[in-house]
Amino acid sequence: MISLVGIELYKIFRKWRTYIGFIAIFVMTGIVQTAMYFTRDRFVAATTRGLSDAFVIQGNFFNGYVVAYLILNALFVHIPFLIVLVGGDLFAGEATAGTYRVLLTRPVSRLSLVTSKFIAGFVYVFLFIAFLLLLSLGGSLLLFGSGELLVFKEKIIIYTGGEILWRLFSAYGFSVLSMFMVMSLSIFFSSLVSNAIGPIVSAMAVIIVLLILSAIPVEVLQNMRPYFFTTHLSGWSDFFGDPVNATEIVKSALVLIAHIIFLYMLTAYIFIKKDILT
Repeated sequence: MISLVGIELYKIFRKWRTYIGFIAIFVMTGIVQTAMYFTRDRFVAATTRGLSDAFVIQGNFFNGYVVAYLILNALFVHIPFLIVLVGGDLFAGEATAGTYRVLLTRPVSRLSLVTSKFIAGFVYVFLFIAFLLLLSLGGSLLLFGSGELLVFKEKIIIYTGGEILWRLFSAYGFSVLSMFMVMSLSIFFSSLVSNAIGPIVSAMAVIIVLLILSAIPVEVLQNMRPYFFTTHLSGWSDFFGDPVNATEIVKSALVLIAHIIFLYMLTAYIFIKKDILT
């Protein structure tokens, strides 16, 4: 299995489209950091406008932690598209290149091959989010230093010191699980077709449709909303509540894991039954 995963990772990282996501994240993060560097005074003034009249505000409210939090909020909506660029090609790319028959002449089962592609896809997701964390948190701390993290939820929460890092790391860790779900969806669609464009469009279409259905104020749809995986993709934001809503975080994690397992089993069944001779 280790050899299979290594081969799949080699095939992933030898394609230029794999690096589109990394380049896009690097450019977008750089633009956000540069823009915020030159507008830091206005940002602080706008953020504390309603507080400065009633409270004496001291501390560094524009720092690397704040920028990392804002970048995760701003970019997380667009990250799924960068993930499906890779996941949609894992099976469909083999069909397009006509390598299915050669691939399956190796003395490995089809189930092992499916498993190796899922694991390789998850490794890519982990590296992708780790790269985002390095740029958004590490780069922002170097540029803006450290300080307090101001979060607006049902109330205004100010986190200091050790309260900040574990919440940020936990949030980025949960986002890895969320993107595992997106990767699993794109791999599933990739196993159905012979062209990588179809899985990319299909996966994004499912995500967009579910997001739209979740936003429609109809009772039936609202009752179904907890079962949509899109509802739980942003579960990372619960780490910034006070207190942390552990019940909701665990619930969201379990829903995402259940969807991932279901998609893995469905993909394995489809690929095991797949006719590659015609």
